[in-house]
Amino acid sequence: MTARPKAILFDWDNTLVDTWPTIHAAQNVTLRAFGLEEWSLDETRQRVRKSMRDSFPELFGDRWEEAGQVFYQHFNTIHLDMLRPCPGAVRMLEELRAAGLYLGVVSNKSGDVLRREATHLGWDGYFGRLIGAFDAERDKPATEPVTMALEGTGIKQGAEVWFAGDTDVDLECAANAGCVPVLIRETAPQSAEFEPFPPLWHFPNCLALSKLIESL
Repeated sequence: MTARPKAILFDWDNTLVDTWPTIHAAQNVTLRAFGLEEWSLDETRQRVRKSMRDSFPELFGDRWEEAGQVFYQHFNTIHLDMLRPCPGAVRMLEELRAAGLYLGVVSNKSGDVLRREATHLGWDGYFGRLIGAFDAERDKPATEPVTMALEGTGIKQGAEVWFAGDTDVDLECAANAGCVPVLIRETAPQSAEFEPFPPLWHFPNCLALSKLIESL
């Protein structure tokens, strides 16, 4: 029988909040500014995985920090207006908190921006800690952000902690930290899609996850 977790750590972008349009717009502004070809929305969905300090050097070389400034200059002008919870996210968080689970966020979005968005949505009270890029020594899929998110809870990294996200980086982070890897996205994983870090659970939406927790 599946054991009930003591904690669930969530990815943020496109797991709890729908931010692909915002990320896509800011990414293309940055690509244009540096003379690079724009991406389609599908390309953005496929290529945006890692944190900025891990991905931008591959795109922009030694000018990656300058590119990061361009990205966030545009992103910060639009992200709060465009921010939308994923379907069922609010109800899920309410149910999980009422069930006594510890909830946290481990994101590759800048920590300051992450916490600004959570405050804007009024979600601060759901989470013990919200850890973003640059908060820890390394970002997802490294384990340092997971350690920070659980700090002071008395909950150890392992089978008592579920890590829920929508990308391969989230599942790899879960595996690295010894946590239960959970995929939340509408489409089911394809055969070998997430090798060598497959999800133990797949939920098509947030409410499907909370429904399972209720049954445990």
